[in-house]
Formats: sequence, structure tokens, C-alpha cells
Amino acid sequence: MKSRKRGRRASPRRRRLPLRYLLPSLVLAALMAMLMLRGYVHSEILADHRIAPSTHNDQVPDAIRKGKPVIDVRGGKLNTVGVPDDRIVLTFDDGPDPEWTPKVLDTLKKHDARGVFFVTGTMASRHPGLVKRMVDEGHEVGLHTFNHPDLSLQSTRRIDWELSQNQLALAGAADIRTSLFRPPYSSFAHAFDNRNWPVTKYIGGHGYLTVVNNTDSQDWKRPGVDEIIRRSVPKPGKGAIVLMHDSGGDRSQTVAALDRMVPDLQAKGYEFTHLTEALDMPSAHTRVSGLDLWKGKAWIFLVQAAEHLTGILAGGLAVIGFLVITRFGLMLLLSFLHARKVRRRNFRWGPTITEPVSVLVPAYNEAKCIENTVRSLMDSDHPIEILVIDDGSSDGTARIVEDMRLPNVRVVRQLNAGKPAALNRGIANARFDLIVMMDGDTVFEPSTVRELVQPFGDPKVGAVAGNAKVGNRDSLIGAWQHIEYVMGFNLDRRMYDLLRCMPTIPGAVGAFRRSALERVGGMSDDTLAEDTDITMAMHRDGWHVVYAERARAWTEAPESVQQLWSQRYRWSYGTMQAIWKHRRALVERGPSGRFGRVGLPLVSLFMVLGPLLAPLIDVFLLYGLVFGPTGKTVVAWLGVLAIQAACAAYAFRLDREKMVHLISLPLQQILYRQLMYVVLLQSWITALTGGRLRWQKLRRTGVVGAAPGGAPRPDDARDRRPVA
Repeated sequence: MKSRKRGRRASPRRRRLPLRYLLPSLVLAALMAMLMLRGYVHSEILADHRIAPSTHNDQVPDAIRKGKPVIDVRGGKLNTVGVPDDRIVLTFDDGPDPEWTPKVLDTLKKHDARGVFFVTGTMASRHPGLVKRMVDEGHEVGLHTFNHPDLSLQSTRRIDWELSQNQLALAGAADIRTSLFRPPYSSFAHAFDNRNWPVTKYIGGHGYLTVVNNTDSQDWKRPGVDEIIRRSVPKPGKGAIVLMHDSGGDRSQTVAALDRMVPDLQAKGYEFTHLTEALDMPSAHTRVSGLDLWKGKAWIFLVQAAEHLTGILAGGLAVIGFLVITRFGLMLLLSFLHARKVRRRNFRWGPTITEPVSVLVPAYNEAKCIENTVRSLMDSDHPIEILVIDDGSSDGTARIVEDMRLPNVRVVRQLNAGKPAALNRGIANARFDLIVMMDGDTVFEPSTVRELVQPFGDPKVGAVAGNAKVGNRDSLIGAWQHIEYVMGFNLDRRMYDLLRCMPTIPGAVGAFRRSALERVGGMSDDTLAEDTDITMAMHRDGWHVVYAERARAWTEAPESVQQLWSQRYRWSYGTMQAIWKHRRALVERGPSGRFGRVGLPLVSLFMVLGPLLAPLIDVFLLYGLVFGPTGKTVVAWLGVLAIQAACAAYAFRLDREKMVHLISLPLQQILYRQLMYVVLLQSWITALTGGRLRWQKLRRTGVVGAAPGGAPRPDDARDRRPVA
């Protein structure tokens, strides 16, 4: 007993895949399955468009080659039947077509005529209502295979599949099965050869009546209404099975010919009826019930869902195309105007700011990089005090800073309470009215603080966003983030600056007036994006939030997909929380209402909806490459990439960055976009299911030792101290 209990206790617990990972995976799998299904019912995959050339017919019985158009080889017999005199069976191939089949049906109904529609499974699955209308109005329906292949080139397994799938579509559309069959690319009985005759025998052995024709209108050639009528009319008094088409192209001549031919022949004593009635045989239709019926209904439901989903995706593609063009257009125009404004020689925010500044560095387990951060601040050319707020670190972060014994550097310790609490603790201990906030993994240039606080010369400015840059850009994933920071974030900030609705002051480099912070209640822990939350609160309180392009900070970006996933998941979810928290700004007046009706929609469109829909560009790229048209698809995708490349190049030029990193832009657009899509989808699912996302600490390596162009400080440089 003891050993058994010990064994149970030692067995590992089965780990379940979290819902936030499972649901995005299921959504992606369902999306791909729906697109594959659509490709199948549009004959874009698994379709065989080959046509076998004619061959010898010495193995075809004379009774078939010289017989009538209805071939009955069921039960091993060999019999052909023709339509009695003064009766015409109109047959229509390749439908139903949403444009022309209703017009054909209307014409037949107008003249009280019946016919036979040999439908393909693909068209019947996509337009089940037309199949039901055929049956309800007294017409017969026959099989014309599912994908319209030449069956003489197919295996018996493929033939069985074509027939069963076609019957499945009929069951779902009209609750019936049919015993009528017409082979694709068939014509007259004398055209049977050694390739297609064995197929006819095989299909007849499965209980089907094969129907060809003895009168061909050749309407598919569109020879003109008069010519179609001439070819369709049988010899006086004779019966006929007439071949026509209600799909496959422009059938206006067919409809016009029917409208003239049917009443003319009826006046001469002809009767237009369906096949089994003309032959005085039992109906070709059999009602379907039970499991077969539900399988057919399920099939039609899935096909219709795939059709509608594709329409929705196409609409989403149009939306993302509009958003991409609009966003890039705004970014290019407004970033140009912003750069032109702030780079004028006589441009000033106001009086030069020389007063001392408090720099807050919230730190939680930043032992690998906190020394680099603090030493970069010691090189500042602006008077500062440095407050490192240790938020309950367990790796000796606070001790490292204290052991550095640097002047004007204070360490404030607290139990682990989160970044907002650490920043509020720093604000409470800060000595000066201007407060700079940065992350513990970031390094400043000597001029960063000075450039960051100059906009406070304008008394309307309550907060300033700096220029955050990726310090570890040598890896592929680092280069992708470098492109994103330069192009996406900094061009965006120039645009939002001019529109006066900047959504986020980056946690890596931002500055605030103490009075502005106090008016909005300080940093809040209501969301996981406290930087976005405080920025929106500043706007609603009437403060201006601006962008200082020269206030550069070099931060350590995630170096693995898992780390990047965790960071962006928190960002996107926190942004959604902030938008929801400040939603009342949409209906308020004054500065809050202005931000609500300008800033919130732009943030929602460009930062939430746009990235969520952006992968549609790549989905349709793959769809177009697989299903066609390949050329147009590639050109369209390259066009989008060219627009993005132009914006990226302009952004790099504005920031005076080397263009070499743009080499990885195409790969970034393919892979990075999918990652951001899954992250956003996961964030949506977390929000909709009421989940709570906990703060996820990223692992730091300390790879960003100093700002590019500078060297790490030697130990003997401690005497160079900022004045505060």
C-alpha cells in the first residue's frame, strides 16, 4: 500500500494547454480549414482540368454507338432509350449559376415547361437554394460530378468520390438523391470510345442512368439566338434531348433562345417535360432522410460558412488596406511637418530649462543592467538627482547601486508592489518639479535628459515622450524590433504630436511635471500599460503631450520569441484596458472629449484593429499563390511592401539610422505580423473571457552597456558628478 501511494504521489500532473493559447490555435486552424474548403468548392484545389483525346472505339458495343441517348446498363443489361416523338427534354449543364440559372428557371416557368439540370457538386454546394427551386418547380436534377473532371482519366476511387460528393450536395440542398448522370465533356452516343465506355459501365453498375444527348445547341459558343434555336429544334415530329448550359459564362443568348423557342414549339404540339416523365419511368429523385440528410445539411452549412467567411475576410482586407494607406499617408505627411517644425533654427519650446530634474529608475531584479543604467545617467549634461526604487528585488539590485557609492544617487527600497507603485514612491521622494522616468534596462545619452525637459518651457506641456531605440539590434529579432521602433513608434509619435493625441509616453524615456501627475492622481495600477494609462489621463486633464526626437534612450529589447510574446501581450492587453478605462472621453466635453473623439478612435484603429487584421494581407498572399491568380497576388503584396519600405526608409532617414537593417523588412512583414496577430488575438480572448493577465518580468542580459557611439564608463570616472 505504501509503495502504491508513493507511486501515485510521484506521477507528474498532466499539463493542460491554457485557454489563451488553445483558442488562437483553434481559430487559426478553423480559418485555414474554411479557406481550404472554399478552394475545394471553387475547384481551386483537387480539381483536374485535363481532357483525354479521342481514341479507338472498337471495345464499345454497336448497340451503344448506334443507340439512343439514354444508356441503361444497370444490373448488367445493355439498353438505350430515346425520347418519344413530339417530346423535348431540355437539359442544362454545369449549374446552378447565381445569375443565369434563375433566368432560365423564370423562362421555363413562364412557359410551363420542365427540364433536367445536370448540376456540379461545387455549384450546388455554393447555391443550394437554386437546386431546391429546381426540385420545387418540377424539374429533375442529375449528377454532373463534383469538380467536373474527365472521368476517363480518373481512378475508380476518384469516380466514387465525385459521385458521392455530388449526392451529398443534393441531399443538403434539396433533401434528394438522383439516379441520373451525365459525364463531363460528353456529347452524342457515337462519341463513346475505349476510355470513357468502361467508366459508363462502372457508373451504371452503381445504379445510374447515363444521359447524353442527340441535339446539341452549342450555346457555349454563343453563336447567336437564331443559330441556337436552329440547332436545338429536332426534325419535325421527332423527340429530342437538347444540350444547353445555364452556367460557365454569359448565357444571355440561351435565355433569349428559350423564350422564343419554347412557345413556338409548344404551338406546334411539342411538350417540354423532364426525362423520366418523357420515358414513362419512375422518378429519378429519392427522398433522403436520417444520417444522410444531416450529413448533407452539415456539408451545405460548412460550405456556406466558408463562403461568408471569405467575404468577411475580403471585407477585412479592404479595411486593412484602407487603414494601412491612411496610416502611412498620415505618418508621412505629419511626420514631415513635425520634423520641419521642430528642426527650424529658430524653433524654441519656450525659455531654456536649466532647473534640476529628478530621474526615477524603478527596478525589479535588474542586477545585470542597473549599473549600466545608473552610469549612463552620471554622464548627463543636465543637473539631475537619481532615485533607484527597488521593488522588492531578490537579486541584489539595490545593493549593487549602493555599492557604487555615487553622489546624488539614492536607493529607495520597498516590498514588491509593481511598477506603478514604485514610480509613485519615487515621485513622493523626488526633490524637483520635473520628473524623468526610465526603465532599469535602459541607458541614456549625455544629452537625453536635457533634450527631454526642454518642451516644459511651454507651460501647457504636461508630459514629454522621448525617442526610445533598440540597443541590441544585431540579432534578427532585434533588427525587426529596431525597424518597428523607428518606423512604427517614432513616426507614430510625430503624427500624434501634431494631432495632439499621443497615446503613450514610453516607459523607457518620458518626463512629467509633478503638478500634472498630482492632478491626475499619479501612476495607476488599473491597467498593465501604466504608461498609456497616464498619457491618456494627461490628455483628458487638458495637458499637451509632445515628442522630443533628440531625447534618445537605448533599451534592451526581448531577445527571444517567448520574451517578445510576453512583452507585446502585456502591451496590447494593457492598451485595450486603457482604452476601456478612458472610454467616457468619447462623450465628454472639453480636452477630454477632444481626445476621446480624436485620439481613442485613432488608437483603436491603428494600434488594435489594424494589427489584428494585418495578417489578412499574408493570408490572401498564400491563398493567391496556391489558388491563383498568382501574378496579381504577388504584385499586390509587393505593392503593400513597397509602401511600407518607403515609410521605413523615410523614418530611418529622419532618425539618421543606417538603412542596412531594412534588409530584413520583407521577412519581418511575413513573420513578425503573424506573431503580433496571435498576440492581439490572445489579448482579445483574454479580455472577452474576463481573464486577468499578470505582470510578466522579462529576462535581462545587460547587453546594452552604453549608448551607441559612447564607451562604458571606467570606475575612475566616478568623480564626474551631475550638479543637483
